[in-house]
Amino acid sequence: MAKVIAIANQKGGVGKTTTAVNVAASMAATKRKVLLIDLDPQGNATMASGVDKYEAEATCFELLIEEKPIDDVIVKETSGKYDLIAANGDVTAAEIKLMEMFAREVRLRNALASVADYYDFIFIDCPPSLNQLTVNALAAADSVLVPMQCEYYALEGLTALMDTIQKLASVVNPALKIEGVLRTMYDPRNRLANDVSEQLKRHFGEQVYRTVIPRNVRLAEAPSFSMPAMYYDKSSAGAKAYLALAGEILRRREKANPPAKAS
Repeated sequence: MAKVIAIANQKGGVGKTTTAVNVAASMAATKRKVLLIDLDPQGNATMASGVDKYEAEATCFELLIEEKPIDDVIVKETSGKYDLIAANGDVTAAEIKLMEMFAREVRLRNALASVADYYDFIFIDCPPSLNQLTVNALAAADSVLVPMQCEYYALEGLTALMDTIQKLASVVNPALKIEGVLRTMYDPRNRLANDVSEQLKRHFGEQVYRTVIPRNVRLAEAPSFSMPAMYYDKSSAGAKAYLALAGEILRRREKANPPAKAS
């Protein structure tokens, strides 16, 4: 059964799409079957996966609004070696049309039901706002991964985000949990970043990933070449960090679901 992880933060520019693309590619590199869903109308995760959002034959719009079979929407050939459900400007219209639809909060969850047994992980790149698309992601997800920068107001913003997620979860998905808090674009030479990092660990404990994503030029360059960092420069600090994050997610999953002992 696939583990569905929504990657969400109301604040833009925190490395959300970078995380979605690179953790999906890293998990696929460990021979797991991975699906990445781009729910952001900007389509940045789609482009970074080597798929032209302007040429996409089907997107989340067709899946959520026209109820096209999910197998007809999934793109199999991506630069990250994972499967993809693309997004482009059409997905903005999906957000508006969802407002008028019956059971609008669970349309993504229902669509994923037929492929849940095929994939090991399904990652959802959410828009940087709490709209109907994000609600669909949270309704479909088992957990939420929150990328954030260690900067001023980060703790206050994160606490508010956690509270919002929990309130929303109580309505659409009571089983939803926080997968983890990921520190992104981290510069250890920055005293403020170190101070905020320590505060994060004190407030959120084991929910904060040990893995830290550094501020890295290769991570910033890779999307312009339409590929995840590990295929652009696998020796870069950014690529290695996301591989480490994939390993940490796998270890957490194994700890939470230990294999049954033979009787």
